[in-house]
Amino acid sequence: MQRKDIKNIGIMAHIDAGKTTTTERILFYTGENHKIGEVDNGEATMDWMQQEQDRGITITSAATTCYWKDKQINIIDTPGHVDFTAEVERSLRVLDGAVGIFCAVGGVEPQTETVWRQADTYHVPRIAFINKMDRLGADFFAVLEDIKTKLKENPVPLFIPVGKESKFEGVIDLLKKQMVVFDQSTDGRDYSYVDIPSDYQDLASQWYEKLIDSVSAYSDEVTELFFAGEDIPSKMVMDVLHKCVLKRTLLPVFCGSSLKNIGVQCLLDGIVELLPSPDEVPPATGISVKKQEEVKVFNKEDAPPLALIFKIQYEKEAGNLAFARVYSGTFKSRTAVLNIGKKKRERINRILRMHSNKPEEIDELRCGDIGVFIGFKDAQTGDTIGSEGNQILLENMKFPVPVISVAVEPATASDQDKLKKALEILSLEDPTFTWKDNQETGQIIISGMGELHLDVLVTRLKDELKVACNVGNPQVTYRESIGKEAIHTQSFSRMIAGKENSAELTFRVLPLSTGKGVEYENKVPLKTMPVQFFDAIQRGVENSFKSGIKYGYEVCDLKVELLDVKYNELTASEFAYEACAAMCFDSAASEAAPMLMEPVMDVTVVVPNQYVGDVISTLTARGGLVSSIESKTNADSVHAQAPLSKLFGYSTVLRSSTQGRGSFSMEFSHYSQKN
Repeated sequence: MQRKDIKNIGIMAHIDAGKTTTTERILFYTGENHKIGEVDNGEATMDWMQQEQDRGITITSAATTCYWKDKQINIIDTPGHVDFTAEVERSLRVLDGAVGIFCAVGGVEPQTETVWRQADTYHVPRIAFINKMDRLGADFFAVLEDIKTKLKENPVPLFIPVGKESKFEGVIDLLKKQMVVFDQSTDGRDYSYVDIPSDYQDLASQWYEKLIDSVSAYSDEVTELFFAGEDIPSKMVMDVLHKCVLKRTLLPVFCGSSLKNIGVQCLLDGIVELLPSPDEVPPATGISVKKQEEVKVFNKEDAPPLALIFKIQYEKEAGNLAFARVYSGTFKSRTAVLNIGKKKRERINRILRMHSNKPEEIDELRCGDIGVFIGFKDAQTGDTIGSEGNQILLENMKFPVPVISVAVEPATASDQDKLKKALEILSLEDPTFTWKDNQETGQIIISGMGELHLDVLVTRLKDELKVACNVGNPQVTYRESIGKEAIHTQSFSRMIAGKENSAELTFRVLPLSTGKGVEYENKVPLKTMPVQFFDAIQRGVENSFKSGIKYGYEVCDLKVELLDVKYNELTASEFAYEACAAMCFDSAASEAAPMLMEPVMDVTVVVPNQYVGDVISTLTARGGLVSSIESKTNADSVHAQAPLSKLFGYSTVLRSSTQGRGSFSMEFSHYSQKN
């Protein structure tokens, strides 16, 4: 398998736009599945987790491999619900291209914008598929406008629909100037090209001209042929579009209805012809451990092996499955490798290629490919795996902060260790899930991205990991910060085993603007004392960030500067400097007007326009500030910001005030001072 024959793609969209249904059709038409699994009856191959089947939503990104026109397509089906954005984020990091799926009724929905921004961050080339053309209220051309205005993209349809809603019959291939009809007796597997219906010929000509006009802006050759009135070969147009997709200047658009088996093969053609192979994307960047400088990692088979673990999944029989993307070289099974960040040796016992959750064992995994390593004991999401002779650290992934917590307690004292082991497994799999042992209350506090996220994790604890536990009500995860600058000098002295351990430090603490996180800066010359003492001071400060100032919550939006240090080589010790740093931070922060910070969420409520007034009053009653209202034909979107503590149970209030016709989504925006 040559690297140019591999496509690593993701499928991303808002919840309920049809990502998993589309993936099921792709697996069916590529021969990976012999029957179509439906989300609605819990048979979708990609939603293999019991909860995904029960809830009808995607929770984990499932990786699968299929083949179309001699090309290997590695697909990662990512979740659409905002509580699982970390799954989207970790997948985008390792993909070369993506398919954005849009609902023909809803258009660009809030979560679509979020995943689109994430894909922009990682410079992922994309194509678009406007799905659900058979649904009541479907409007292909309105969605094109939506993509233009909200995502600031330049959409170029290669196909347009014939009919819509219940009269949706097929699609018109603008380049072939023919209509594609899908045979429903074979679930759309067989399809044929027929003449464009007479009442669609003018529309097809119009959109063909628009397509050529868009492409000609990037090709003199196409422009010359167009003005000469000559035929423009489809391959020429597709080649130009391929280059535009790589540069992200045009967004080719496909359309259909996955549920009605219309248009998916056309999308598959688009995936293999337009999205990049590993050789066509810029090389990955990493940090050389020895030189501490940025280096490029080229997609070469004869280079030292280097891979990034983008997902850990616990499997009862096999242990941890480490999903990895290989950036250079080749990994072979039954060989030793180095976890570069942790400086630990690991052994690859087996390598698997995943077909959803059905594995196929392979001997090696080459650069550009995605697969699963089995045998790693300490690997985590974001770790770089490579060789000792070529230690390059691929950039770390950044994940959003958990904003909601619940207390969990084991049902019996004997379940305590079992609960902790299960929580370790879950936090290894999901970087946005954290837990800590509260020594004062004896409870374990787990934190996640939202109510649904925690609900799913708790259900997994009980059903999948078989841990009997009691769960409290959701609580907001607060933060602490400071309101002003303060300087403090702290002395520390203690006799341990007859030896004096002493240190003296001066810190300045100062507030940072919202969303800046925490920073530490040393302003003392390094020659003042041995470097290990400076490291001890930094450790003391960073540990204090986690334990808070007044209330025990983690701190945010502040900076600590080390201004001065007293050093006595006879009494200095790492322990003394670390303890002194923690005490100095506590005292300085306590003098700097400490304050409690609460998470504020971006909220989007989608409702029929007659309920907009009710929605605004329910939001303002919960401390929400409405920023904008956006009108569409079938529903209005109300955008607001509100404190998370006031949003518990809001979905129930919304359902009763809109007769069950409203839906809402929220994502973390920032921390602000609690009133």
